[in-house]
Amino acid sequence: MNSKQTEQEPPKLRAAAAEQPGCPTIAPSSRSEQELLHELQVHQIELEMQNEELQRTSAALETTHNRYLNLYEFAPVGYITLTSKGEIIETNLTAATLLGVERHYLLNRYFADLVAPESGDRWRLLFKNTLQHKGEQKNFELMLRRGNSYFHARLDCLQIMAADQTPALRITFTDITESKHAEEQLRIAAVAFEAQEGIMITNADKVILRVNRAFTTITGYRADELAGQTPHILNSGRHNEAFYAEMWDCINRTGSWQGEIWDRRKNGEIYPKWLTINAVKNSEGIVTHYVGLHTDISERKASEEEIKQLAYYDPLTSLPNRRLLLDRLQQALAASSRSEKYGALLFIDLDNFKSLNDNLGHDMGDILLQQVAQRLISCVREGDTVSRQGGDEFIIMLEDLSENPEEAAAKAKTIGEKILISLNQPYQLNNHDYKSTPSIGITLYINHNHTINALLKRADIAMYGAKAAGRNTLRFFDRDMQQAVTDRASLETDLRLALAKSQFKLYFQRQAHYDGQTIGAEVLLRWEHPERGFVSPLEFIPLAEEIGLIIPIGQWVLEATCAQLTLWQEHAQTRHLQLAVSVSARQFHQPDFTEQVCAMLKKTAIKADRLKLEFTESLVFDNIDDAIDKMQSLKEIGVSFSMDDFGTGYSSVTYLTQLPFDQLKIDQTFVRNIGIKPADTMIVQTIIGMANNLGMEIIAEGVETEEQRAFLELHGCHIYQGNLTGNAMPLAEFERSLGI
Repeated sequence: MNSKQTEQEPPKLRAAAAEQPGCPTIAPSSRSEQELLHELQVHQIELEMQNEELQRTSAALETTHNRYLNLYEFAPVGYITLTSKGEIIETNLTAATLLGVERHYLLNRYFADLVAPESGDRWRLLFKNTLQHKGEQKNFELMLRRGNSYFHARLDCLQIMAADQTPALRITFTDITESKHAEEQLRIAAVAFEAQEGIMITNADKVILRVNRAFTTITGYRADELAGQTPHILNSGRHNEAFYAEMWDCINRTGSWQGEIWDRRKNGEIYPKWLTINAVKNSEGIVTHYVGLHTDISERKASEEEIKQLAYYDPLTSLPNRRLLLDRLQQALAASSRSEKYGALLFIDLDNFKSLNDNLGHDMGDILLQQVAQRLISCVREGDTVSRQGGDEFIIMLEDLSENPEEAAAKAKTIGEKILISLNQPYQLNNHDYKSTPSIGITLYINHNHTINALLKRADIAMYGAKAAGRNTLRFFDRDMQQAVTDRASLETDLRLALAKSQFKLYFQRQAHYDGQTIGAEVLLRWEHPERGFVSPLEFIPLAEEIGLIIPIGQWVLEATCAQLTLWQEHAQTRHLQLAVSVSARQFHQPDFTEQVCAMLKKTAIKADRLKLEFTESLVFDNIDDAIDKMQSLKEIGVSFSMDDFGTGYSSVTYLTQLPFDQLKIDQTFVRNIGIKPADTMIVQTIIGMANNLGMEIIAEGVETEEQRAFLELHGCHIYQGNLTGNAMPLAEFERSLGI
C-alpha cells in the first residue's frame, strides 16, 4: 500500500489504524465487506512483496557465498590458519594442492612438519615472532615439502584472534619456484653479460641495441653513445670491403664467424681484438639479433710484454734488476778491454731502512724506494745503469770514466757525492716528511781482471766500510776493508750466541738526589765475551739493531730488571728504588709490547711504579700515535717514563705535552759543556725551565764535577747521575755501595 492509497482512506479508518500500529485493522461494524476485502488485498500484496525481497536476498547471499567459496577454495594462493601451537585448523584446496596433501590430512597437523628441515629453526623463530605482533603482517620465504620434494614458497602471515579469542596465524602462500629459477637465470645472464669480454648485441639490421661494461671499457664509448649506431662506428680503416663481405657471407651460411680484426677506440687508438659473431634465430629460423664477443688482444700482448720485462726489470722501481745488470756488466767489461777505460760500480744501501718499514709500514718503504730510484737516475749520465738489487740496495754502473785510475776514481767520487746530496734531501711519503741517508761503496773495474762476483763483492765491502764510518758517506774498496768485514761477520756470529750462553750482564749506575740520597739506578747492558772480554755497547748495540737481535735482548733486559726489583722488594734499603731501562725503537713498536710489559709485571708481582722506561726522542716521534696509545696504557697501571737524551733531536713541544712522560733527561753532551759553551749552558737552563713548566721531573746524566751538580741544583735540576755518583757497576758492587 503506497502513500497515495493512504491519503484516500476515510479519516476514521486512518485514525483507527494509527491507534494500533502493526495490527490488522478491525473495521467497525459500520464498514462494508468491500472495504474489508480491499484492505486484506492490500496486506496480501505487501506480504508477497516482502517474500519476493527475501527470496532475492537469499539468492544473492547464496551467490555471494558460492563466489566466496570459489575464491577461497580455488584462489591462486594457498590459505592456511594455524593455532597458537602451530596446528592447521583451516585450509583451502589450493593449499592442499600446493603441498601435495589431501585437505583432510592437513587439518590438525603441525605446519612445521611441512617445512624443509634446513628451514625448521628459522620457521619456529618466525612463527613465534609473528604471533607476538598483532595486526602486523609479516612476509618471508621458506622451503616447503611437497611429497618427496621441496619448493620455494613466499608466505604472508598475519596474527588474528580465533573464535575462542586465542591468537591464531593466518597464512597465504604461493609457489615461487619458477620465479626463483627465473631470478637465478637472470643473475647468471647478468653475470655472463658483464663478463670480462666485451659483448655487443644488435638487431637483424645490425643496429646496436646494447653493450656491456667491458665493451665500453675496451672502446672508450659510453653505452648511450653506441646505442642506435652500427658497428661501422668502430671501423679502423685497415680492412677493405672484401674482408667484411667475406665475414658476413660466413655468418649468413654458418650462423657464426670468428677471427682477428682491427678496431678503433673512441680516442682514435687502433688496436687488435679477437671477434666472435653469432646469429640469434627465432623458432622459424629467422635471424632476430647478432651477438658479438670482443676480446682486446692488445691487453694480452701487453701482459706478455710485462712478463718479459719482469725478467729484466724491477717491478717496483722499473729499474734494471740484477739479471740485467750482470748482463750489462759483462758487456761493459768487454767494452773496457777495447777502450782501456776504467768504469766503476757504486753499491748504495739506505741507512735505517728497516726502521722505516717497522714504524711507518712497507707501503711507505716502497714509496721511498721509488723516489730514491728517480733521484739516482737524475744523478748519472744517460748511458750509465742504475739497478735495484732488492730491498734497499741499488747498484750503479758507470762506464768510460778515464784511462787513468786516479781520474776515474775522482769522477766516480764526484757522482757519489752528488748522490749523497740528492738522497739527503727530505722525502714526502704521503703525509709523512722523512729524511733518509745512504751509505755508498765504490770499486773500479777494467778489462776482465776480476770476475763479476768479485767486483760486486768489493763494492759491497766498500759499502760496509761507509756504514762503519758512521753512515751517510762513501768509501772506496781497499784490502783492509776485507778484514773489517770478516771481523764484523765474526762479531755477528758471537752476538747471536751471547744471549743463549748468558754472556750479558746488567750493570747499574746510581741516580741520586742533590743531597746524595740514592733514588734508583739506570740499568745498562754489558757483554762479557770469554775471549773478546768486554765488548763496547757502541759496537754491539748497533749491530743487534741491524740484525734484529735487539728485540730478544731487550726482552731479556726487561725480564732481568723486573726480577731484580722483585728481590729488592724484600729489603728496606732497596724496596724504594726505581730502575730505569732503555727501550729500543724496534722493541717498543712491536704490536704486543704493552702486553709483554704487563705480563712481566704480573709474573714478578712488583709495583709498576718501580719500573721506569726510557725512550729516545726519535723513538717517540717517529710514530707519535702508536707511542701515545702504548704509553697511556702502561701509564694507567703505574709504569713511569723518561725521555732520554732530551735536546739532541727535533722534539715537538706540542706532542710532548700529549705524552705521559714523568721525567726528562738532559743529555750528557750539554752537561759536559756547562760553564764552557754558553749555548749549551743556556740549553740546559731552558730544558730545566720547560720541564718544570710541564710538571715533569728533570734529571741530568753525565754529571762528573761538583761544579756541574751545583749549577744544576741552582737552576732547578735536583736529580743526577754520572761519575760524580759512581760509574756503572755490577749488581754486587752496586748493592755494597748501598750498604746491603
